[in-house]
Amino acid sequence: MRRHIRGAVRLKHLNASGRWPSGNVRYYYRPKGQKGVPLPDLRPDDPQFLDAYVKVSKGTAPEPEPAVTGTIAAGIAAYLASDAYLGMAASTRSVWRRFLDDFRKRYGKGTMATLQPKHIRQDLAKYRAHPANNRLKVWRGLCKWWLSAGLIDDNPAKQVERRATPKAQGAVPWSREDMQSFRNHWPVGSPERLAFELMYQTCASIGDMTRLGPNMVKGGWLTYTRQKSKSTAVCPWTVPAPLWFEASEYLAECLSAAPKGLTFLLTAHKRPRSAKSAARWFSAACTDAGLPEHSAHGIRKGRAAIFRENGATTDQRMAILGHETEEEAHHYSKSADLVRIISGTQKFQLLEQVPTSQKNLSEIK
Repeated sequence: MRRHIRGAVRLKHLNASGRWPSGNVRYYYRPKGQKGVPLPDLRPDDPQFLDAYVKVSKGTAPEPEPAVTGTIAAGIAAYLASDAYLGMAASTRSVWRRFLDDFRKRYGKGTMATLQPKHIRQDLAKYRAHPANNRLKVWRGLCKWWLSAGLIDDNPAKQVERRATPKAQGAVPWSREDMQSFRNHWPVGSPERLAFELMYQTCASIGDMTRLGPNMVKGGWLTYTRQKSKSTAVCPWTVPAPLWFEASEYLAECLSAAPKGLTFLLTAHKRPRSAKSAARWFSAACTDAGLPEHSAHGIRKGRAAIFRENGATTDQRMAILGHETEEEAHHYSKSADLVRIISGTQKFQLLEQVPTSQKNLSEIK
């Protein structure tokens, strides 16, 4: 995207994304294939803006002012180097970094010792409920670490309450009928079908699914570490699955028809598919299949509900989905059909379904 300033200066790789609270357009220097670098809260024809642009375009990012000891800026710099921050998933760090950079820009010259709950409330008052609560989450994490590191004596964010929000519906759980509709639309041999069967069998998120490969299969079980929570998830691969699992009858056939590589799912160029774009790609596949309200995440919820209907214990569901708490396991399976749970009819219908696909999978290495 190119911007023309005063008809004479042409700024390449300048991307607009929203606005600053000041009303100025928020610009990033973002060459193709590279991560965007934020530019100052100024008009593009401002000399300071142009100076920052020149530095970035030459590979020198604008340097922040040195933080004074005891200031919020210094506290944020210390937090960014802490295990608490660096131990987060990369995607979470990226989101939090945007908030932290904004805190430092707005309040960096203030001191940690004088930060009070009312100051945080004033900061949150500028935003609607959901973004305010997301911002509060970062304030809480930051202040909690400051307290544990001995940088402050009290946690001011702890006294700030979350704002009430409408209850979010979240991803739509897939029913058995939804799953069959997707299978009817996308044939075996298509990457869309392979992606679905992989997520159905493993219950992995779409980001984790793009990383799954043959090297994760040992002793007949597929084991991987979830990117988001760092928890371990396991699912039957070549070993016979328990009846409550309802193993995929089509995964072996889909894998046989797919190109072979380091990961199960590859692009047309036989490269691992990008986790960043996979969600949009699969959502488009759902729309094409007549399921516009569905997404990859709903498959995890649908499978959790099926497991509960079929009598799987909480521990079993947690092991498959990589959940760390019983509360999380219950949340994911709450769409389960209570009639099926009480009657147990689904378990009797499984007797002729499961073993066939396991035998076929064992032939694929």
